[in-house]
Amino acid sequence: MTKILVDGVEVDVPAEYTLLQACEEAGAEVPRFCFHERLSIAGNCRMCLVEVKGGPPKPQASCAIAVKDLRPGPNGEPPEVFTKSPMVKKAREGVMEFLLINHPLDCPICDQGGECDLQDQALAFGGDSSRYAENKRAVEDKYIGPLVKTAMNRCIHCTRCVRFTAEIAGTSDMGAIGRGEDMEITTYLQTAMTSELQGNVTDLCPVGALLPKPQNFRARPWEYQKTETIDVQDALGSAIRVDSRGREVIRILPRLNEAVNEEWISDKTRQVVDGLKTQRLDRPYIRENGRLRPASWREALAAVAAKVKATPAQRLGALVGDLAALEEIFALKLLVQQLGSVHLDARQDGTKLDPRYGRSSYLFNATIAGIEEADSLLIIGSNPRKEAPVLNARIRKRWLKGGFPISVVGERADLTYGYDYLGAGPDALVRFIQSEQPASKKRLVLIGQGSLTRADGRAILALAAQAAERHGGLAEGWNGFSVLHTAAARVGALDLGFTPGQGGLDAEHIAKAGALDLVFNLGADEIAIEPGAFVVYIGTHG
Repeated sequence: MTKILVDGVEVDVPAEYTLLQACEEAGAEVPRFCFHERLSIAGNCRMCLVEVKGGPPKPQASCAIAVKDLRPGPNGEPPEVFTKSPMVKKAREGVMEFLLINHPLDCPICDQGGECDLQDQALAFGGDSSRYAENKRAVEDKYIGPLVKTAMNRCIHCTRCVRFTAEIAGTSDMGAIGRGEDMEITTYLQTAMTSELQGNVTDLCPVGALLPKPQNFRARPWEYQKTETIDVQDALGSAIRVDSRGREVIRILPRLNEAVNEEWISDKTRQVVDGLKTQRLDRPYIRENGRLRPASWREALAAVAAKVKATPAQRLGALVGDLAALEEIFALKLLVQQLGSVHLDARQDGTKLDPRYGRSSYLFNATIAGIEEADSLLIIGSNPRKEAPVLNARIRKRWLKGGFPISVVGERADLTYGYDYLGAGPDALVRFIQSEQPASKKRLVLIGQGSLTRADGRAILALAAQAAERHGGLAEGWNGFSVLHTAAARVGALDLGFTPGQGGLDAEHIAKAGALDLVFNLGADEIAIEPGAFVVYIGTHG
């Protein structure tokens, strides 16, 4: 730790901290546009200028200078930094004036209004008037895909979006062309962005240059009712905030959670709002002559009760879908058990995971944050970029640090990081187990659902366990055997034991024609139940 004085306040900070971070530790507010804790340092905006005692007689960019770069006083006094001196105040006003020279006065019609960094910092650190009377620069708006709207007249060239796509997403979709006043941020030949995380650039943009296109002109930030919750579009459990206006959900934003999603979410999570109000089930329906007709609750429940009474226990069963809540799953399990049936299953995709093998056989045991502790990775039958884009970004983050060899068994794909491709079948996994691998103390073995839904899924699961045991995946204080799920409700359902009892049918056989007479379907939308059974569907969308 290094001592440093910030506006007369002494703080101990790590030597590798930037001056900006040290100032924040001391409670001093330093404005910034280009700096972001999870991106590389660019030093573009110059808004974070501070005065350093004993340094050059000019303001210094606090984001680009480390604490260890400062020299102590002549008698060994701690380095001293000022954030409120007249020099700093004048420098910030000058930088803000330059930023606003070409910035349009769009605040009344800009969706960023009310949560705009430029608005806030112009008020707090800028001047009270403009001296610029010439024509402003005009920039043509760019097409960069269906999810992100551009208003490039507002761009201040902070390059946060460029650094995000290059460093976090790994696609290098965006870049800069031109120089000086003619510099423009765009994609190559205005093609659509290809990243599954591209919506995050709208959160990173400090002005209204990049905005979420589907939510354009829908509401103002102060009109939203904000609800903190958890994402269910994949099995990661990302922390999100749902913003609604009245009874309608308008947008979904990420929340900070270092253990899971840091501050990113996938585009699937962000854009799912479109489907929340479409074909919602708001009343019971009964199918008669192949058509659904509205019914009262009394009528619908009476029809279900009559069918239950007329059906023997061995002829009824239950299926659970990917988005069911644990309370619903537990209640359905109690109902089916009370009726005397053992035909129940939550694995509608046919995965061979089973709680009888122990809880660690179907968990992501290494944890998502634990990826950064791993020293090697073996991916089996998974494409993390498609199945869990935020997890893939975490893998890429660890890969960029170096010393992290990655091997893949399964589909060959662009994962945004380099890897050794071993093959596509179980024989490739067997060769890996039998081969001599470089010493690894914390190998992460990631097993995807693509390998577990095959007919030989149990054998592949056993081989994956052997690979973890033989090549450093299991050690004192480390369990690298990690199953990557794609269904949010799967682990909870397995924890509750929602799997066939002794002699019970699994999901594939429950859905067969003639297998059962009555099936309770709790949101199992990804499996087709063949005609013949009386189906009681309990879900949110029809």
